[in-house]
Amino acid sequence: MNPPGTRPIPVLPRPDWLRVRFPTGPNYLDLKNLVRERSLHTVCEEAHCPNIGECWQHRTATFMILGRVCTRACRFCAITTGLPVGVDREEPDRVAQAVQQLGLRHVVVTSVARDDLPDGGAGIFAETIRAIRRRLPTCSVEVLIPDFEGSAESLRILMDARPDILNHNIETVERLQRKVRAKAFYERSLEVLRRAKEMERDSLTKSGMMLGLGETREEISQALRDLRAVDCDIVTIGQYLRPSEFHLPIARYVPPSEFAEIKLEGMALGFKHVESGPLVRSSYHAHEQVQRATT
Repeated sequence: MNPPGTRPIPVLPRPDWLRVRFPTGPNYLDLKNLVRERSLHTVCEEAHCPNIGECWQHRTATFMILGRVCTRACRFCAITTGLPVGVDREEPDRVAQAVQQLGLRHVVVTSVARDDLPDGGAGIFAETIRAIRRRLPTCSVEVLIPDFEGSAESLRILMDARPDILNHNIETVERLQRKVRAKAFYERSLEVLRRAKEMERDSLTKSGMMLGLGETREEISQALRDLRAVDCDIVTIGQYLRPSEFHLPIARYVPPSEFAEIKLEGMALGFKHVESGPLVRSSYHAHEQVQRATT
């Protein structure tokens, strides 16, 4: 329901090429039970990801550590906002156990923003990376991190654990940052990526953004150039999908042909891999991304 005195925001009909299947299948159910048994969280569920059925059926999930309550309130995100309570010190090993049980070749670990913690949660990220490597040394580890409020010390704690991929999303073009993200800054996000590459040259860096929030084509091109300027290796580009009526409205649905054009532009700029399409999300086809970026 809209607040009194406001007009309802028109809802754009979803095009036929942006349909997803209802999640089902034995692997999907098996992974769902595993997550419940080990008291784990996944961003697939918390963020209402449209690819959950496909990814879980392929036994791929993005584990979300540090609880399910975020200290920020980004206007595109469905994750619960509030004041988190405490840190689960046993969580890193439970995640590692799940990764081992699934026999994963590549795992993505993300978190809510934890601005209430002195290190922003970097220490738990590092512990999780090391726990996974102890249990399954052959598994590559990708981390999708918040900005740690720009703390170089926190980033160093994480990078000392040597993730295979350091992912931090700019989310949108520079002009729309304050409208879309809470307590985040475009230049600070670029600085996170730049510092990560300087701290660990062997780690791939990765970022992503959503389209359909009102950005222009030139602004998209500029964001791609800005990411390459900080030596970002991989970029993911997908369609923004509104989680609820309380989130930012969709300005437009970007056709698949435009996503294909952006992919070609990104590859021409020198990215090692560009994943661009309506349903693309940060960890969509993550294992294939790292393979393509390293061959």
